[in-house]
Amino acid sequence: MNGNGDPHPAAGDPGHIRNVALVGPQSVGKTMLIEAMLHAAGASHRLGTVQDGTTISDHTDAEKRLGHSVHLTVASFDLKDAELTKGEAIAINLIDTPGHPDFVGELRAGLRGADAALFVVSGVDGVDPATARLWRECALADMPRVVVITHLDAERADYATAVDACQAVFGDGVHPIHVPMGDAVLSLLSQTVIEGANSREATADELAPHEDERAETIEAIITEAEDETLLERYLGGEEVTFGTVIDALESAVARSSFHPVVPANPVTGQGIRTLLELISRGFPTPAEHHMPAVFSVGGVQRPGIDPSPDAPLVAEVIKTFTDAYVGRVSIVRIFAGTLAADSQVHISGHLSQFTGEPADKDWHADHDEDTRGGAISRLMGSTLTPIGRATAGDIVAVSHLDTAETGDTISAADDPVVVEPWHFPHPLLPVALHAASIKDDDKLMRGLGRLQAENPTTQVVVDGETGQLVLWTMGEHQLDLLVDTLRNREGIEIETEPVRVAVHETVRAKANGTGRHVKQSGGHGQYGIVHITIEPLGSGIGFEFVDEVVGGEVPRQFIPSVEKGVRAQMEKGITGYPMVDIRVRLTGGKSHSVDSSDAAFQVAGALALRDAAGSAGVQLLEPIDEVSITVDDAYVGAVMSDLATRRGQVTGTEPAGEGRTTVTAHVPAFELLRYTQVLSSIGHGSGEFTRTTGHYAPAPATVQERLVAGGSAG
Repeated sequence: MNGNGDPHPAAGDPGHIRNVALVGPQSVGKTMLIEAMLHAAGASHRLGTVQDGTTISDHTDAEKRLGHSVHLTVASFDLKDAELTKGEAIAINLIDTPGHPDFVGELRAGLRGADAALFVVSGVDGVDPATARLWRECALADMPRVVVITHLDAERADYATAVDACQAVFGDGVHPIHVPMGDAVLSLLSQTVIEGANSREATADELAPHEDERAETIEAIITEAEDETLLERYLGGEEVTFGTVIDALESAVARSSFHPVVPANPVTGQGIRTLLELISRGFPTPAEHHMPAVFSVGGVQRPGIDPSPDAPLVAEVIKTFTDAYVGRVSIVRIFAGTLAADSQVHISGHLSQFTGEPADKDWHADHDEDTRGGAISRLMGSTLTPIGRATAGDIVAVSHLDTAETGDTISAADDPVVVEPWHFPHPLLPVALHAASIKDDDKLMRGLGRLQAENPTTQVVVDGETGQLVLWTMGEHQLDLLVDTLRNREGIEIETEPVRVAVHETVRAKANGTGRHVKQSGGHGQYGIVHITIEPLGSGIGFEFVDEVVGGEVPRQFIPSVEKGVRAQMEKGITGYPMVDIRVRLTGGKSHSVDSSDAAFQVAGALALRDAAGSAGVQLLEPIDEVSITVDDAYVGAVMSDLATRRGQVTGTEPAGEGRTTVTAHVPAFELLRYTQVLSSIGHGSGEFTRTTGHYAPAPATVQERLVAGGSAG
């Protein structure tokens, strides 16, 4: 039921639902394409614009200010035009995804919710490395795709050139099924010219330039659909019409092996109705797209999901956001079963969805609980329209799932399961922050908790060594958005500061040291004298304390005090950084029968370590991370040259396929704090990297001088 009590046109029939993600780089017209489809279908009364901030999908203040999408947004509508739907109403859920690489987590969530994608390419700019990277994201998700060429009204636009670029970069299976003719569209399959809601048969002169193109496209559809009967008919000379090839087209698209190319102009309406028809008749239904694996909360893999409304409920949260009036809202893709408003459900999730670790048969739910959901609504950007229930295949908003996070599974309370999570990328850009006022510290932590639940590509940690509160993000754009959200939505004034890398120190050589703490100024004094020998140990060994005292020079009860004092000084270090990987041998000392105490020998132990380290020399150790960088082959040389300037040591290169290479290297952590921006620049948007903690190594003299002086290593 909708908000007026009318039945949902696809209620109970997943075959009447289409879930479509719009994918493409920034500024290619994804948001306006949604706007045009909604308007053409009668779901909106006016055509909003990005410039005016009046579009349905880019509805947040940040998106209006920036002029591009930064959040996953859903626009649901009913397509009832009988000419476009074979006479059956179709419920369409359009998922607008951001194109900037900082928001790849939103893209992956959108691909999880969708069953097909409109991949949008500029008819002016063609296919750059950033666009190719988005195509690979779709391929990894095995997402059926239709390529939509936009900006064809621009001065330098050329449809044929854009198609050639797509075929060159995206590979086999990319074929045009429509070509632009002025403000109209020529359908190669139906051999008609469509302008707005009107169509006519194409003339021989109009078809002649595209005869070879049409033949190649039809052969590709039939081949990829593996329709042997249709192939025989075609090879036998039978004329192939739109009606005879549409089923094969749907099958080929659903297999992710054939990618139709179509033109569209959201402003003039060119190609919009044909695009809606393609979604309705040529896109896979929810039941035809592959389902994720599902497990019991104890980790036992279940049989495949039954995409039926009558099966047990299996759904997944693909996005969470906070509404000013409703509170936390979960956007949920239902894979199986039926979800009713205010019903009891089970929420479960797994930690690997946030760490990026691959799931296997042994994993189990990291958190799970029963709860009662709230209202269920269809989404039209920021507008929620309540419905009584939603069934398999649909995408809806659910309120009051207050503990649900992006990636969590929603299942039947009496049959709880957890869906294998999709991979969230690791955030790689850190910033240290704190509330401007101490009274806002708790408020800041609550706000960061909400942000992390809504943006699982972020991570909030308190560094155990530096004590800084560090927010890890995907890049500068996401960081700016999150800081803006903390200030404006959460009402917290925050301050940022440079991230401090956890430097260690050790000693360079073996040396002796004496700690003398003697104070006798009347009354009860303090007396403790300690002799030690200090020496470096191998990396990662830690600390060894050896008691070599003979003859009771240091009474037995005070030997632990000496060790305690040494350890306390190690935590402070000599130059301000924790000391590691040393052996301290207590060789002797002196005591006083009255004035010696635990405190006196603690101080003596600390002084002895300082004395010995001064003689041995202090060596600072900087963390070295293991880095894996994948980039287009054209930029490998630039990447390796840049690594050399960052004191990186390349450990290997290997082909990554599709004209890409992976470079592995050891790089000081200091040099990676802003590497996301660097790689984006030198790799022209094609690069991606991962980093893992490797080992500590001696810092060069120039770096050590800056660190001792209190500066950064960079």
